[in-house]
Amino acid sequence: MARHNKIGEMAENLATDYLQRKSYKILERNWRFSRAEVDVIAMDKEILVFVEVKSLGYDTFARPEASVTDYKQALIMDAATQYMQKISHEWEIRFDVISMILNEGELVELEHFEDAFFQ
Repeated sequence: MARHNKIGEMAENLATDYLQRKSYKILERNWRFSRAEVDVIAMDKEILVFVEVKSLGYDTFARPEASVTDYKQALIMDAATQYMQKISHEWEIRFDVISMILNEGELVELEHFEDAFFQ
């Protein structure tokens, strides 16, 4: 497995643990539709939440969440529509981003942006 894939998997595991500690119910991980992949799909009480997880190393100057472009958001929204149809979900949804900075596999910073696509 490539190093960036291992880091991505580690970040997704950390994000999932974080969400579970906040009492989110994890429904899916790495759910795919067409060219899109949703890292985590969870329930926050009655809200269906689609979570994009982004991580970078400690030695970069960019912010991980900056890589969630309009194009990436559109892909995730398309996938969310398909997932909602699949499970017949007709109530509230939200798109979150979990951004983290890692240093040699250790979590340095984690930020959770709720409703991140529409701010």
